[in-house]
Amino acid sequence: MYLYNSATHKKEEFIPRDPQLVKMYTCGPTVYHYAHIGNLRSYIMEDVLEKTIRYLGYPVKRVMNITDVGHLASDADTGEDKMLKGAKREHKTVMEIAKFYTDAFFADCDKLNIKRPDVVEPATNCIGEYIHIIEVLLEKGYAYQAGGNVYFDTSKLDKYYIFNDHDQEDLAVGVREGVEEDENKRNKNDFVLWFTKSKFEDQALKWDSPWGVGYPGWHIECSGISMKHLGEYLDLHCGGIDNAFPHHTNEIAQSEGYLGHKWCSYWFHVHHLNTTSGKMSKSKGEFLTVSLLEQKGYDPLVYRLFCLQSHYRRNLVFSYENLDNAVVTYGKLIAKIAALKPNSGEAVEKEAFDSLQEKFKAALGNDLNTSLAITAVYDVLKAKTNDATKLALLADFDQVLGLDLLSKAERKRKELVAAPKSSAFTILSESGESDPEIEAMIQARQDAKKAKDFAEADRLRDALKAAGVELTDIPGGVRWKRS
Repeated sequence: MYLYNSATHKKEEFIPRDPQLVKMYTCGPTVYHYAHIGNLRSYIMEDVLEKTIRYLGYPVKRVMNITDVGHLASDADTGEDKMLKGAKREHKTVMEIAKFYTDAFFADCDKLNIKRPDVVEPATNCIGEYIHIIEVLLEKGYAYQAGGNVYFDTSKLDKYYIFNDHDQEDLAVGVREGVEEDENKRNKNDFVLWFTKSKFEDQALKWDSPWGVGYPGWHIECSGISMKHLGEYLDLHCGGIDNAFPHHTNEIAQSEGYLGHKWCSYWFHVHHLNTTSGKMSKSKGEFLTVSLLEQKGYDPLVYRLFCLQSHYRRNLVFSYENLDNAVVTYGKLIAKIAALKPNSGEAVEKEAFDSLQEKFKAALGNDLNTSLAITAVYDVLKAKTNDATKLALLADFDQVLGLDLLSKAERKRKELVAAPKSSAFTILSESGESDPEIEAMIQARQDAKKAKDFAEADRLRDALKAAGVELTDIPGGVRWKRS
């Protein structure tokens, strides 16, 4: 398997230190609000990565943090703690906010078939680990105290920037826009390991430490949690591309300063989900959540498919038109699988199975090319082999894809069997062709109209239009044509 390693800026063969256990860490959510679908794109792709590694035969231990303290509004250690901001917004305690939005996050993950990591650790559980790491960094000269806080001294590093091509002059003057000057810092890019002064009066959570009552900085949390559960060496660290700097950069600095050796072998970064107006965020435009998509009638797994159709290292543009295209694609895919005959008594044809499975593995092994992996699904449906082999391959692939292909197809079969056969509604094609998937969607639109679910009827019509199918209502039925 080859993966693009953000730390070396090239595609490399993935070779874990110990093939008996791949150690994988994922940056988890800051649980002050719902996750938007841009956040969840990263978790979907990280889920596919973990499942791929398992699919290829490696055991995996995956750890993820829950940030419930220390993440300030600016990554440059300024502004209000996001957890306190959420608590004020909803007139609840910080711990009540953390519990509510942690549960909401995992509910979204369940809807998207994202596997829960083997270890999920809230940041507030590991205060002792952070304090120990900071004490060692102070002893080694990588950290200093100023103004009551403890800072990491980036000037002690041979190389600070790992994921960007910056030079020493950049390091000295700082390059991030919107950084408020902290006069306690010796260098612009130094970062806080422990706060005792910054926002101290407002901070709801605080602990005793050798440097005074306070709370940890955001960056130290992931280092501490990772080392607690995965030890001194990490195979794979994942996160959104916006975490590469400064969060992951700072994690490397403090972890390797503390350990005295290289910490993580491979860095996996998922790129942004954008809207037509730019990067998705919680602070501008419509707040796009899984629940909102459900309210609009979308199956969350359609969004998962939408993400899988694009490579994780490309920015992906979200629009409802693009999502409607995914609705049509998913509907057609399920209809094709539903047409296969389960329990036929046929034997799986091993040669065909192995050949088609190899194409799927090759797609995933090529830097997690999920778009080609979806193509491999269509290759199965078109293959000259029996239905038993096709269904076995689809079940095999769905261990990674997580699209519920067989269960959705079985539900579709039951719906078709139960659907009343009526000659009162006629579906005609202008060209005289027959297309079961299109006709099924037209019939579903008619059923929605009869049930007075006009929103669903309109959605199906729009989805057909997005797929290049125009409808004309006629007495007793519908005429359709390809545009």
